[in-house]
Amino acid sequence: MTSRPRTKFRKLDGILLLDKPRGLSSNQALQRVRHLFRAEKAGHTGSLDPLATGLLPVCFGEATKIAGGLLGARKAYDTVARLGVVTDTDDADGQPLRERPVPALRIPGIDAALAALTGRIQQRPPIYSALKRGGEPLYAKARRGEPVEVEPRPVDVHEFRLESASDLLDDLNGVPPQLRLHVECGSGTYVRSLVRDLGEALGCGAHVAELRRLWVDPFRDPRMWTLDELQALAARGDHCLLACLLPLERGMASWPPVDLDEAQALRLGRGQVVNGDFHPPGSVAVFGPRGRALGLGEVVDGALRPQRLFTWAVEAAAGGAR
Repeated sequence: MTSRPRTKFRKLDGILLLDKPRGLSSNQALQRVRHLFRAEKAGHTGSLDPLATGLLPVCFGEATKIAGGLLGARKAYDTVARLGVVTDTDDADGQPLRERPVPALRIPGIDAALAALTGRIQQRPPIYSALKRGGEPLYAKARRGEPVEVEPRPVDVHEFRLESASDLLDDLNGVPPQLRLHVECGSGTYVRSLVRDLGEALGCGAHVAELRRLWVDPFRDPRMWTLDELQALAARGDHCLLACLLPLERGMASWPPVDLDEAQALRLGRGQVVNGDFHPPGSVAVFGPRGRALGLGEVVDGALRPQRLFTWAVEAAAGGAR
C-alpha cells in the first residue's frame, strides 16, 4: 500500500474568499484549502458553524497579520428559523430539548419581536460555542455534561428583518413552520442566539435550520470559490488556482489609510515612531512609496507607531540600515 506524497508547502501571500460547504468546521475547510494551495501559513477570519455555509475569508502568509482585525468586521447572514423546537445547540445539529405549538403569528408581531432584538443589545452566547473559559472552549465542557453558565454581553445587531414568512402557511403540507430572516451584525454576535431569543419572544421557541454568511467587511460583494471549483482549477494548473487569490491590500480597506514616503517607511520598518501630524487616531493601514502595503500601525497624538508590519517592510528597513 503506497502512501500519499507529503505536501510541499511554500510561502504564499494573499486572501481567498472561500464559500464554506455545510458539514465542515471552519478549521477543516481551512486545512483543505491550505493543502490545495500548499501554503506554509494560513488562518481564517472568524469561525462558521459546521451547519453554516458562505463566506470564510482565508488569509495566507503575511495576510494572517491582518486576520485579527477582520474578525471584528461587520457581517451579513441569511438564516432560516425553525419554529416550535428548541435544541441544546440552538441549531439543527443539536438535540431537541422541547417542542411547543406555534401560535397564530402575524407579520406586525414578528416585526416587533425582530425590532426588540435590533440595536445594541445584551446577548447570551450559546452554551455550545468556541468561547473559552479557563482556557477551554465552552462546547468541550458542555459535551462532557458539565454545567455551563454563560453571562450576557453587549453586541451590535444593525439589521434583523423578515425576508419571508410563507413557510408558516405550509405546515398543512408537512413542512415545518419557518421564518426566513436577514441579519447584519457586529463582532461577537451569534445568529443562533438571535434566533433562539426570537423564538422565545414569539412564544414557541426556535432554532437555526439554515445559515449562510453573505459578506464580511470589506468584502461586501464577494466572488466566493467553492472547494469543488478550487480543485478543478488546481487540476488545470497552479497559475489558474493562484488567480483566485486577492492581494492582501484588499483586506486592508477596513482601516483608514496612511501614506509614507521612503524615509518614513524605513524608519517605521526599524520599529521606530514616525513623528508627524498623522490622522485619524487609532489603528491604520500603512502604505509606502508606490502604494505598497507595509502593514498596520497606530496613530497616537499625531505620531505613527508600528503595530503589525509585513516582512518586506522590515527587511527593506534592515537593508537600508546597512
